[in-house]
Amino acid sequence: MNNITCPHCGTAFTVNETQYSQLLAQVRTEEFSKEIHERLEQERQLTEQQFKQKSQEQLSLKEQEIIQLQHRIDQFQLEKDVLKGNLEKDFTQVLTQKEQEVKELQHALSRLELEEESRLKEQVYVLEKERDEAKTQLLLQEKEAELAQNSLKERYEIELRQKEETIEFYKDFKAKQSTKMIGESLEQHCEYEFNKHRMSMFPRAEFSKDNDARTGSKGDYIYREYDENGVEILSIMFEMKNEGDETATKKKNEHFLKELDKDRREKSCEYAILVSLLESDSELYNSGIVDVSYVYEKMYVIRPQFFLPMITLLRNAAMNALTYKQELALVREQNIDITHFEEDLEIFKNAFAKNYQSASNNFQKAIEEIDKAIKRMEAVKAALTTSENQLRLANNKLEDVSVKKLTRKNPTMKAKFKALKEETGAR
Repeated sequence: MNNITCPHCGTAFTVNETQYSQLLAQVRTEEFSKEIHERLEQERQLTEQQFKQKSQEQLSLKEQEIIQLQHRIDQFQLEKDVLKGNLEKDFTQVLTQKEQEVKELQHALSRLELEEESRLKEQVYVLEKERDEAKTQLLLQEKEAELAQNSLKERYEIELRQKEETIEFYKDFKAKQSTKMIGESLEQHCEYEFNKHRMSMFPRAEFSKDNDARTGSKGDYIYREYDENGVEILSIMFEMKNEGDETATKKKNEHFLKELDKDRREKSCEYAILVSLLESDSELYNSGIVDVSYVYEKMYVIRPQFFLPMITLLRNAAMNALTYKQELALVREQNIDITHFEEDLEIFKNAFAKNYQSASNNFQKAIEEIDKAIKRMEAVKAALTTSENQLRLANNKLEDVSVKKLTRKNPTMKAKFKALKEETGAR
């Protein structure tokens, strides 16, 4: 318990601990707040005083700066007036100089304009001249093109009329002929085309009918060509087939391929060609040269218009291989020469042995007769005996002669004999 006396009336009263604490807190709070307010007021007044003082100082500084700036403005104005006077003076001089330069430039420009105008006039004249020449050239070209076009048109019209006349002729020709005659006409056409170009394209070639029917069949024509040494360049068996529109049974190209291949092989021809007008609606045969070597080796089916081009193609291909054929022929000739050499050597050995045997018998008889008749011929007998011995030695040496020994020091002949023996063994 605590006793508290009122400061106004002097009355004393008692309060418990809780009440005392509350009163004490109340008193402290009020005193603290009062003290805070007083301190805040003092700080505010101090701050205001400091702000006024600082503002006054700044104001003084600003006033000094304004005075300085005003002084500088006045000085700048003075300098500006001086500079303006100088500029006006200089500008007048510069303006006079520039006016003089402008006059000079205008004079130069006038001169350049005159020169440029003259140059342009000259260029215009040249261009107009070139334009006129180009127009003239163009007119000439157009005229030439027109003339060429008219000429070409007339030529094609003439050719068209000729072809139409030819077509009409063949239509009429075909209608009047039998099937056999049509086929013969195709043969004559091919023969005529070949003979027409024989000397210019195939001067060494032979083109003749196949008349050899020993095996029961024959082709129509055989083409053969040789080089200057007799080496075959190209050989072709030809068969020509055609039929009229009125023929009831239409044949096909494939019906003649087997017999054509047989004729090619029997006549030892390298190629076989069927010149055909059969199957006239077939796109395959109308497209050009048809290679049927997948059925029969080295065989083609062509239309008549490809007759000469086909021979030319095969001939060009054969000419590329001609060098190899010539070399092969040369090797064969060398092999034949080697064979003949060995045969001649064997004949010589046999003839020499035969002659030796006959000579030996005659010598023996002569020696016997000499021994019986004349003993003084002993020297002759000795000489003859010596001769016999020499002949015997010669015969022994001849027996020992062989191709192997003759070619032992000759590599070329040795290689040739070896190749010949290998070829003979292979056969």
